[in-house]
Amino acid sequence: MGLPHTPALTTDCVIYDPDARVLLIRRGHDPFRGCYALPGGFVEIGEQVEVACRREVREETGLEIGELHLVGVYSAPGRDPRGHTVSVAYATLMPQALSPQHGSDAASAEWVADWRALGLAFDHAEILADAERLLRPRRRD
Repeated sequence: MGLPHTPALTTDCVIYDPDARVLLIRRGHDPFRGCYALPGGFVEIGEQVEVACRREVREETGLEIGELHLVGVYSAPGRDPRGHTVSVAYATLMPQALSPQHGSDAASAEWVADWRALGLAFDHAEILADAERLLRPRRRD
């Protein structure tokens, strides 16, 4: 996971459909096995963060995503029980709700209307709340 004092780098992606549902996966592995989470994962050495975001979404959901909007950088030392991990989070709007096909380390992938009623992995509820504030003017409610 890097040098002793270097955090790992990940990416998370908030994906909205035209009905304002969010695409979530169920984690297939620990930590948080079985919990809902945003699609995302580790950035590979030499890979741009935006490229990693698109790759992880494709691997975990089978979907190709469009324009990415930066939501923020999340770096609280305790956000990942595996160690200090910094995540760059993006959001995107899908023009239509395509059917996701889970893959990679995702046990499932589905569109969720009320993510607030779920217990989400990591700090993904915070990321979703920030994305919602950022994209509210652009969403079709």
